[in-house]
Amino acid sequence: MEITEVRVKLVANKDDRLKGFCSMTLDNEFVVRDVKVIEGTSGLFVAMPSRKMSDHCEKCGGKNHLRAKFCNNCGASLSENRAKKDAKGRMKLHADIAHPINAECRRRIQEKIVEAFKEELEKSKEPGYKPVDLDEGDDFDIPDAIT
Repeated sequence: MEITEVRVKLVANKDDRLKGFCSMTLDNEFVVRDVKVIEGTSGLFVAMPSRKMSDHCEKCGGKNHLRAKFCNNCGASLSENRAKKDAKGRMKLHADIAHPINAECRRRIQEKIVEAFKEELEKSKEPGYKPVDLDEGDDFDIPDAIT
């Protein structure tokens, strides 16, 4: 697998740990969006795209995020400790949508994205800088049978 393109959109809020969003193209054929660049205690790291975990109300079956205190559908009070715990005992509130399955792949992705982030950060200091459009170039050839 080759990472053939990385597009970085810088985040303007300088006080936030989130520094940018990326889209990553693999083998000129597959795109992974919403990869985040985050400032951690030991430098920049990459967070894969994820979604909020949810469950269903015991009373009405309505779908709710795990931090919700009341059901979005019927208003019933929800239990506080509905989320499963991870190996460190923390509540698991998000699930990865896409992620590498080994440390070597994660390392390659992180190196390539952090490098692209730093390049974009340098470009942003130049006069006339125009931010990257992460949606640019999404003219897919979709067969008529699918549309």
